Amino acid sequence: MTPRLVHTTHPRALFATVRRFCVVATFLGVSSIRTTGTCQEESPEHIRAALSVVLPTDPAAIVAVVGNTPILAGEIMPRVANRIREISGQTDHKPTEEELRYMRARLFQSLLFQTIQLKMLRESFLLSQVGTQNAEKRADAETKLQARARQMFTDTELPKLYKQLGVLSVDAVDSALRKKGSSFESTKRDFIDQMLAYLYQSDQIKKDPEVSLPEIQNYYEDHRAEYEFKAQVRWEQLTATFEKSGTREAAQTAIISMGKEAFYGGNMQAVAKAKSQEPLAGRGGLHDWTNRGSLVSSILEDQLFTLPTGAMSEVIADNDGLHIVRVLERREAGTKPLSELQDEIREIIRRQKIADATKRVAEEMTRRVPVWTMFPEDFKGSIRLAVSDDGTTTTR
Repeated sequence: MTPRLVHTTHPRALFATVRRFCVVATFLGVSSIRTTGTCQEESPEHIRAALSVVLPTDPAAIVAVVGNTPILAGEIMPRVANRIREISGQTDHKPTEEELRYMRARLFQSLLFQTIQLKMLRESFLLSQVGTQNAEKRADAETKLQARARQMFTDTELPKLYKQLGVLSVDAVDSALRKKGSSFESTKRDFIDQMLAYLYQSDQIKKDPEVSLPEIQNYYEDHRAEYEFKAQVRWEQLTATFEKSGTREAAQTAIISMGKEAFYGGNMQAVAKAKSQEPLAGRGGLHDWTNRGSLVSSILEDQLFTLPTGAMSEVIADNDGLHIVRVLERREAGTKPLSELQDEIREIIRRQKIADATKRVAEEMTRRVPVWTMFPEDFKGSIRLAVSDDGTTTTR
């Protein structure tokens, strides 16, 4: 497709609209930015590229070809219009014509991507069933598979549509769906494609691949550093700071008074809440599990990791003030044992195997199923399909 140059406002002026569009589109389940990954990554260049896209006006225009199957603009355009109505209904902002052009281009690209991907899976399934057999046998196999899928649609999906739309006939279903930018035939066709795609993915990608114990052990050894943990300590603290006390002598008097009260009264946290001058005094001077090496005061940290647990310390002086602490618990540094991690690691390996299989299937589809599309950047190895205003197409 040959882009045309269009006048645009400064890209910064569109950023607010882009953000609104992305938030609402995500809410509606639309992946709006296909080539850059996320809405936040949409650059001025990508905005300008979207605004320069010329979408076909003829519903019969071919916008992509997957194997031997053409995809017409008319399959995408009504869905785009419906999504824009939904998005517009979620905001009080009335989009300008330029903003609408941006949304149409992004939605069209996203929905075409989804359609091509589904067709590729469908085509791959048919190829996996007939292999290198001649065209006649391939057509016969495709007819039988589609007949089975149509029957499943009639048996399972059509009753759901009746209930969902509150109607009792196919004509009424079609009428209701057309108001939403779809139709009975397109819904049935999408179901058949989805079913054949599902069958192919189920055959090629195991949902629960086996993970052996040696695989778990190897993963654990390769990632041992991730399961190491530092020494930790949990303690109570009383503090008199030099700044708040005014002088070192005043801080000395305050900390000794707090220490005596805690020692003889037996409730260090109560004294901390009433008199301590450190940030966690409101919590009774209680410090939860803290890693070695994370405290600003190295003097205080050294004491916390050497003092006996359960007993109040002597007065500890550092650059900020005077402290009395009581170590409640300590944990030595170490590595989590494999026995505690087996289930977690098994799930990690399982997900990785599924991801690897999915990638392999995608690469195999790309190799076996040729694709021509308006947006070749979306599919590695695809061929650009240029669409003119009158609906004619050329490849290059």
